[in-house]
Amino acid sequence: MRRTLAMLLALAMMLCLAACGGSAPAAATEAPAAEEPAAEAPAAEEPAADEASDVIPGLEDGVLTIAMECAYAPYNWTQSDDSNGAVPISGTNEYANGYDVMIAKKICEANGWELEVIRTDWDSLVPGVQTGLYDAVIAGQSMTEERSEMVDFAGPYFYASIVCVTTKDSPFASAQGLADLNGGSCTAQIATIWYDSMLPQIEGADIQTAAETAPAMLMALETGTVDFICTDMPTALGACAAYDDMVLLDFSNSDDNFQADEGDINIGISLMKGNTALKEAIDAVLSTMTVDDFNSLMDQAISVQPLSE
Repeated sequence: MRRTLAMLLALAMMLCLAACGGSAPAAATEAPAAEEPAAEAPAAEEPAADEASDVIPGLEDGVLTIAMECAYAPYNWTQSDDSNGAVPISGTNEYANGYDVMIAKKICEANGWELEVIRTDWDSLVPGVQTGLYDAVIAGQSMTEERSEMVDFAGPYFYASIVCVTTKDSPFASAQGLADLNGGSCTAQIATIWYDSMLPQIEGADIQTAAETAPAMLMALETGTVDFICTDMPTALGACAAYDDMVLLDFSNSDDNFQADEGDINIGISLMKGNTALKEAIDAVLSTMTVDDFNSLMDQAISVQPLSE
């Protein structure tokens, strides 16, 4: 019995020594490896500098909102349907058309923008673009020094000389220069260089109260309230197309003509001061057009203006 017990004790000691002297599995003796931090989601990429510069203030929605009188043919007018490419006037069931609309459509098509037209009166055009009420004014505005202090201009998108219009039976119908208009009564549209700068150059002219709109100016002539009016060439051509008793007085080949700065006869698109991106986008389109292109488009506008049909 003692021998058997001794043998069992000896066997137990051998097993114990084997267990103590053996190497433990690596998984039990090695410290667990530090966990790799979970991969973070990649940060959103900042737009490249050139991409950021493509963002045009006010056009994030892809809509170019422009203002005009919609009452200044052939630059712009109101009509009852969408014939001849007219576009809706915002907030109304009427449509706008004319040279300004045709130019605006070309600009929008080239840039992939939609076009929205807002109708407003002449005196509200510059304040509206200054305050961001609309993106641009395309309304037959001359690029005068005074306006350039308030807005930036893209363009020109037309070059318009200064002329007069009278009636065929007027004693002034044969005038060959400004001196021949002496003593005549006249007017022009309010807040334009025609009224403020051109009419005063006619010595002895009887200058009447300025007309609120271009149609009112034409009506003053048609009804005999004045002997002649002063305006730009496109407006005069449109008037003569609309009223068959009106005639154009163009003194451009005479030494006795209106004296006008380049800004007085260059027609531009007014923008909020500092909106360089929009100016560059518009100028990029206009720069592809020639004077002949402008004149051809103006002829088209004159041919479809409502009163000439």
